[in-house]
Amino acid sequence: MKDYGTLSQALNKLKLEEGYEFDFNLLDEKIEIKSLNESYGVEDFDVDKVLRFEGMSNPDDNAILYAISTNNGKKGVLVDGYGVSGGQVSKEMLKKLDLKEKRPLD
Repeated sequence: MKDYGTLSQALNKLKLEEGYEFDFNLLDEKIEIKSLNESYGVEDFDVDKVLRFEGMSNPDDNAILYAISTNNGKKGVLVDGYGVSGGQVSKEMLKKLDLKEKRPLD
């Protein structure tokens, strides 16, 4: 398992070394790359990696970093401050981003 260090170090490694160049935003039923005005439904992307970061002194400092690939070849990252269950998303999106899936947690 690769050591990604802190959240900011992991973002840099994913972007610079692994080609996850875009920043995704999480919406109710899709994710979007706002800078390109593109959005992707649950069926249009895959979660390649999930990285979890926990604050040393404050539980509110938890963050989850998703490395995502879209069906048209875009690769990017999605950072969620409290995990998907903390926001208002569709059941399909919740299942897609669920940490309990049979996906390796890096």
